[in-house]
Amino acid sequence: MSYIVGIDVGGSTTKIVAFDHNENIVAPMFVTAEDQMTSIYGAFGKFTSTNNIKLSDVDKIMITGVGSTFIGEELYGIQCQHVSEFQSVGIGGQYLSGLDRALVVSMGTGTACVYANGKERTYIGGTGAGGGTIMGLSKIMLGVSDINTLSTLAEEGDLSKIDLFIGDITNKSISPTLADTTTAANFGNLSELAGHSDMALGILNLIFETVGMVAVFASRSCDIKDIVLTGTLTRIPQAKPIYDKMSAMFGVNFIIPDYSRYGTVIGAALSYFKK
Repeated sequence: MSYIVGIDVGGSTTKIVAFDHNENIVAPMFVTAEDQMTSIYGAFGKFTSTNNIKLSDVDKIMITGVGSTFIGEELYGIQCQHVSEFQSVGIGGQYLSGLDRALVVSMGTGTACVYANGKERTYIGGTGAGGGTIMGLSKIMLGVSDINTLSTLAEEGDLSKIDLFIGDITNKSISPTLADTTTAANFGNLSELAGHSDMALGILNLIFETVGMVAVFASRSCDIKDIVLTGTLTRIPQAKPIYDKMSAMFGVNFIIPDYSRYGTVIGAALSYFKK
């Protein structure tokens, strides 16, 4: 059995996946390390060992991500091909959602929106708000530098102690789709009684709503309703209820598919078959 391996190299996390030549997937995984080179080699070694894949079984490595420049034309003597990250985002979103046409949003350190339509994938824009913002705010406000710790802390949070809602500033209905609890201003009603759990939820809500609105505006520019969310942030438990609410509010369809955190690396590997 021979494989095409995809590698997505981030700032400190490397994601890896493989497909055989029938495009059957080998379950992806990720490795975190202090530097890109350690992360890349660690991910490749762990992945091939776990799945009993020999170096001779790997036909080609498709590599993408901001840290991919650290790898040249070969890795362990195997030919590497560098793939556009935006192409990878689009292909991965199409594969995971089963949709030929969609807006694919990569929620990583920052956020990128890619319009995928058949064989065309176009970068629409994005925002610097993302996982990096969450962790920066979390560290300075709460002294928390782990995303899972922040998410657990946020489970007991109360947004009414953090955000200003529409219901706080008007008695009248502004729109049939806007409930009284719709955010009017993130952190616009910060209470002196707000605790760490409240602020943790406020931070997550701020970024998820910001990314969601960027995605809504981008989808309107493409005249499309289906928005596929990918990237590590999609696996935070608070994400889905926020995007379910925004789907109903703005008449779009936010989708968080299985393997969503691996969308970009899956797209990189599959780009081999999309020539």
